[in-house]
Amino acid sequence: MAGDRLFRYIVVAAAALIVGACIGLAAAPLPPVPEGGADRDTLFQVSTIDALLQGTYDGSMTFDELARHGDFGIGCGDRLDGELIGVDGEWYLIRVDGRAYPVAGNATTPFAVATFFDSDMTVPIDAPMNLTALESRVQAELPSKNLFYAIRVDGTFPHLVTRSVPAQEKPYPRLADVTANQTVFTFENVTGTAVGFWTPALAKGVNVPGYHLHFITGDRTAGGHVLDMVLAEGTVQVDTTTNFTMALPASGDFWTVDLSGDLSGDLEQVE
Repeated sequence: MAGDRLFRYIVVAAAALIVGACIGLAAAPLPPVPEGGADRDTLFQVSTIDALLQGTYDGSMTFDELARHGDFGIGCGDRLDGELIGVDGEWYLIRVDGRAYPVAGNATTPFAVATFFDSDMTVPIDAPMNLTALESRVQAELPSKNLFYAIRVDGTFPHLVTRSVPAQEKPYPRLADVTANQTVFTFENVTGTAVGFWTPALAKGVNVPGYHLHFITGDRTAGGHVLDMVLAEGTVQVDTTTNFTMALPASGDFWTVDLSGDLSGDLEQVE
């Protein structure tokens, strides 16, 4: 009997130690993510492309907040006022006059995509390429067609065409109607940087499947949404992003807009 009591005591004590250890582990704070770790491999997005296509242009996040999630990205300004580009931690809006304006931190964006750019690979460009050839060249190097990629192109462009649109007034028209009257800019023999993303087909309706690029000149004075380009020489860097986070507007037109339909036709007109 004494032996049985001793055995039961040992079992109960061991169980208590195990439970205590588990509680201790659960209560222990998680170690911080090291700089350059997984938190930098996240694509952060404000709202959805389908919402923007249908005219939800009221800004829902400040640029100060957006910059907390990346030093690189694209998007647009409040009421669709200008094409947004972020490069090397500097954010600009290219407005309808074609000029690049540093953004005010308290200004807002209705749609934007950002990440911290850490190049994972460089795609060599050994001959002049137009936009179609360049996109095919880069896409052939992507390790998976089911991930998001940040794309940065630095170089000399013999020919480059961009666009921007003016701020809109309510009731907001659809984006396809706005871009039908877009202002187009043509650059010849310019140096600068194209910034953007390659988005997988799985994100259709959320973002632009395939490429979406904006451009800014080397002196950071002009640019826009890329419509066409020829890259004579330069480098293409690619940053693979394996995580995705989206912040949806907390109020406004987004709450009632119908996002159930297929807007691929509108998107083709816009891009």
